[in-house]
Amino acid sequence: MTEFYQEEKEKSVLRRIVGWMKDIVLVISLAFFFVYAFGTQVRMVGQSMSPFLESDDVMLMDRLSYRFFLPERFDVAVFDRGDGKLNVKRIIGLPGETVQIVDGRIYIDGSLLATSEELENVPLAGLAEQPIELREDEYFLLGDNRTCSEDSRFADVGNVEKRQLVGKIWLRMFPLETLKWIS
Repeated sequence: MTEFYQEEKEKSVLRRIVGWMKDIVLVISLAFFFVYAFGTQVRMVGQSMSPFLESDDVMLMDRLSYRFFLPERFDVAVFDRGDGKLNVKRIIGLPGETVQIVDGRIYIDGSLLATSEELENVPLAGLAEQPIELREDEYFLLGDNRTCSEDSRFADVGNVEKRQLVGKIWLRMFPLETLKWIS
């Protein structure tokens, strides 16, 4: 009888260990998923998004948004220009639209784009001096600091394809005094 209890006790200990191992693997997998999906840190380099984002601000990026939902106008998006470096800009033009900058103002399909006052003036139209027609997978992105932003107005960036969009900024973390949800 004691051999039977000893054998059952060993099986019980083994079941507990296997149960713990499953729990540990599950917790580690979930943690990895959440960090990868919603916790990728992006550091702002340069002044192209000033005053909204300053150089050396650290933000969190959501990698899943653009896989399941379409990017929206005014999203603060992270994209890869093709050189492996991540860039942060604001989405202005959406697929199928025509974007043009006339006298410092942005026009979408011939209508003036309603923006906040600090985002209105675009002193250099660049390529957008002439109407730019976006294909069904292209976006027109601008930095908030229109005087010192390398963005879709210039040939070295141009229109950004959906496949280049890496994610959407959802939280500015550092410096702590500027902690802010970004919608």
